Amino acid sequence: MSDDDIDDADTPDAGITQPKPLPNGGWSHEIEHLEKALVVPATESAFQQKAGILRADGSYCDTGAFWRNFRPLTVEPDKPEGDVEKLEGRWLWGGVLWVHFGHFLVESTGRLWGLDALASPPDGIVFISKRPARGDQTEGFQRAFFELCGIDLPIKVLTAPTEVEELVVPGQGFGLGDIVRGTPQFQTFAQTRIGADVEPEGPEKLYISRSELGLNKGGLIGETQIEEHLAADGYEIFHPQKHDMRTQIARYKAAKHVIAAEGSALHLFGMVGQPHQKVAILVRRQSGATDQIVEHLQSFCGIEVVTVEKLQKIYKKKGGAKKRHDLGVLAMPAVQEDLIRLGFVEASDEAWPKVRWRTVKAAIGDKFEARQRRKDD
Repeated sequence: MSDDDIDDADTPDAGITQPKPLPNGGWSHEIEHLEKALVVPATESAFQQKAGILRADGSYCDTGAFWRNFRPLTVEPDKPEGDVEKLEGRWLWGGVLWVHFGHFLVESTGRLWGLDALASPPDGIVFISKRPARGDQTEGFQRAFFELCGIDLPIKVLTAPTEVEELVVPGQGFGLGDIVRGTPQFQTFAQTRIGADVEPEGPEKLYISRSELGLNKGGLIGETQIEEHLAADGYEIFHPQKHDMRTQIARYKAAKHVIAAEGSALHLFGMVGQPHQKVAILVRRQSGATDQIVEHLQSFCGIEVVTVEKLQKIYKKKGGAKKRHDLGVLAMPAVQEDLIRLGFVEASDEAWPKVRWRTVKAAIGDKFEARQRRKDD
């Protein structure tokens, strides 16, 4: 299984005894203060990794583990032999740092609420990398996010076992699974910190597109056609990856009607959205990831969210079944009908034409095949 499958269909494991992080109580709301904690990074890239925190007495700090859905994806590491590096001062545990934009937003930020729970700021924030080969690198978008949270502390990505003089370990207040609703502490952090100084700027109608990401990452066949129809209805066609994060947040704050191809950009929207906004998500695959995006937006913002799942067919890559790579063919007349009914576009006597087979064929080539729909569909 890929280590960056955000739509991982995880199931409960009877061998797991620690409760999962929950939005309404438990260890996800708590903070543990450790002296001479040993932080052990992963040594290889994998879905589940031996990595995390050992207390000074050698016991495993399981509240520092990174969870997704029903299980931790970091598990107790072996105690390193020999000398380890030392880090002086008081540091906040940030957890696992992801380079994937969506994973970073959802799974690398959930402990930052601890900054607002401390009487005085720590000396910095420490992470371990999901991909050890990246070393101590941070990406521009990661640094921009921290800046937009008003965080001007040093960020350290530890690459070797390191004894931290004092480590503050907030519970995981956000992530995938039930915790996607966020703890009250993390929701407050998001609402008061993320893009707090960014003023709304942009049109009232916004379409958040995937069309220029390329279909190798999964997407919608016929998306450029729907963009033409939406542009004629007054929507700005917005490609988030072409804009800095400040501009993205400004657009998301300004829009009253938002239509979006399902994807990671909606998680950033979910951190800054407001209850008066209406959001329609164009579903591109059959995945629990869509439900989690909806739950994120509704829980954080009280936003009215609807999903438009009108696909003629879904194609998967041959030789693999990862849903993040799926291509959905938009059933254009049905999409138009839904968007009119839901109040996102004006009624029209002219139906949006179906996506032509030659367009589908050009997209799928010889690398994709039709995905079998679930029996209960």
